[in-house]
Amino acid sequence: MSTVVILTIILALLFDFLNGMNDAGNSIATLISTRILTPRLGVLWAAVFNIIGAFAFGVGVATTIGKGIVDPYAVKPLVIMAALIGSMIWTYNCTRLGIPSSVSHSLIGGLCGAAVMKSGLATLNIAGIAKIAVFIVVAPLMGMVVSAVMMILLSWIVKSWSKMKVEKAFSKLQLLSSAAFSVSHGTNDAQKTMGIISILLFSAGILGKEFYVPWWVILACTLCIGLGTLAGGWKVIRTMGTKLTNLRPLGGSAAETGGAITVIGASLAGIPVSTTHTITGCIIGVGIQKNVGAVRWGMASNIVLAWVFTIPAAAVGGALFYYILSKLGL
Repeated sequence: MSTVVILTIILALLFDFLNGMNDAGNSIATLISTRILTPRLGVLWAAVFNIIGAFAFGVGVATTIGKGIVDPYAVKPLVIMAALIGSMIWTYNCTRLGIPSSVSHSLIGGLCGAAVMKSGLATLNIAGIAKIAVFIVVAPLMGMVVSAVMMILLSWIVKSWSKMKVEKAFSKLQLLSSAAFSVSHGTNDAQKTMGIISILLFSAGILGKEFYVPWWVILACTLCIGLGTLAGGWKVIRTMGTKLTNLRPLGGSAAETGGAITVIGASLAGIPVSTTHTITGCIIGVGIQKNVGAVRWGMASNIVLAWVFTIPAAAVGGALFYYILSKLGL
């Protein structure tokens, strides 16, 4: 492998680490807010199931990232490097500020920006990008609806229970729902870096004539996203766990179950979705079911604003860094 390819793989694995770190809040926010686990135990819990999830449901999302966004024959290692740098800068700053941005969409934006800077608009797979764009809206709405329905059903089931019995039962059940959402996060998000490394290897001629995801790429990405989750993005965890709405174990279980159903369904269809978008929709769905005023809409609007800017900002970053790196003769 060339030095550029090796360096880009290292950058991709660092990106995967940041992905797990930023998205730790997605997996354990409700566990922390309902005080089922301490923050440290929560991130350990999420990390374990993230790793399991990365192996659980095939590599359909990785294949979409590798072949469904830009023409793999038009991509070169420098494009991948620029895309990663642009998306990592956006992700790092969002994590530092406690903004739960979409790491997935920052990667997609960075890849599109760098590819267009190199080869023009013709290199983009418009159909694939359109499908992802549609699910920017669909995934959180699906999560919101499914979680609201789950909340209604669970509330009906426990309507005759005492408050103490509900708290005790769902304190345990929420561990399972959180594990399910962590599995879905590992299933969808770890595959995005698998796809980006695989397209890098394909563009460098290392995979041969057919695109596929090597086993060692699956393993490396799985471990890095798990370590990133273990490190924990504490500001993001606080934002997701306490600043959107107040959750109890019953609501936390409904939100996580709805999120897991939505993300795993998308993963089986090979669609890269944002787990951040999805779980935010789920938390809002639970909050709305209780009371519209229970949702802190100012915080929710700030999160949505970050979603709107993620792909364009990362695309500009990817294009800019491709321009700079190409001028340096790399």
